[in-house]
Amino acid sequence: MLVRDAMSKVILTIGPAHTLRQAAALMSARRVGAAVVFDPDTSGLGILTERDILNSVGLGQNPDQEHAHAHTTTDVVFATPSWTLEEAATAMSNGGFRHLIVLDGDGPVGIVSVRDIIRCWARTGQLVS
Repeated sequence: MLVRDAMSKVILTIGPAHTLRQAAALMSARRVGAAVVFDPDTSGLGILTERDILNSVGLGQNPDQEHAHAHTTTDVVFATPSWTLEEAATAMSNGGFRHLIVLDGDGPVGIVSVRDIIRCWARTGQLVS
């Protein structure tokens, strides 16, 4: 199976000036665990995950004062729709993260998570040894 078969095509995109509370509210409303952060000043893509928000709150930082740009991962590993799920799972395992932004051409077309991969593998029986 390929990443295009597992990825979510619902992409939450936020700006770097969103507060962590705003990001969390949007992520919760859309039921997603990550947001793509687009910074028009750098034309760069980053990712903000539920873990990033949790770490900030755990450090005692105020989610109404902390902005996405300060917590965004900008050293992002991107997948393509034609990657195999094994390639995506390996990249996630090696990098220690649970989400990959999927790029096709210049822009994001989806996000694939560990949960998406497991769901696909469970449906096809690939989890059974």
